[in-house]
Amino acid sequence: MRAILFSLAASATLLSGCATSSGRDLPALIVNPTPASRAELRLAVQRALHSDPVPLSDDALTRNSLLPIDRIPRRDAQGRLLNGLEIGNRPQMFRLVKNGKSCVLIHDDAEQLRQTLTATTCIPAPRR
Repeated sequence: MRAILFSLAASATLLSGCATSSGRDLPALIVNPTPASRAELRLAVQRALHSDPVPLSDDALTRNSLLPIDRIPRRDAQGRLLNGLEIGNRPQMFRLVKNGKSCVLIHDDAEQLRQTLTATTCIPAPRR
C-alpha cells in the first residue's frame, strides 16, 4: 500500500512538472516597439493601477524586464493631498515575461495580476 501511494505521488509530481515546464515565465524585453505596442503597454499599466493615463518612456521594457511606476499622489483642486501626508510609498512594480509565445505584463503589487500583450513582440531577456 505504501509503495502504491509513493508511486502515485511520484507520478503526480512528474505530471505537474511537465505541465508547468512549457508555460514557464521568463524575464523578457520588448523588441521593435510600435505606437500600437506602446499604447497597449500604457493601457495595461493604467488598468492595473486603476488610474488616469500613465506616461511611459518610449524605451520602457526594452532594456530591462522590470518597470517601476512611482505612485502619483492624488490632489484636490487646491493642490492638497487627498489622503493626507503620504510617507514611504514604494513604487508599483511591473514585470514583463515571455510565457510560451505570449508577452505577459505582471503587476506584482496586485496579487500577480497578469495581462497578455497581444500587440507587443518580446524576447527572453539575456541572463546576466
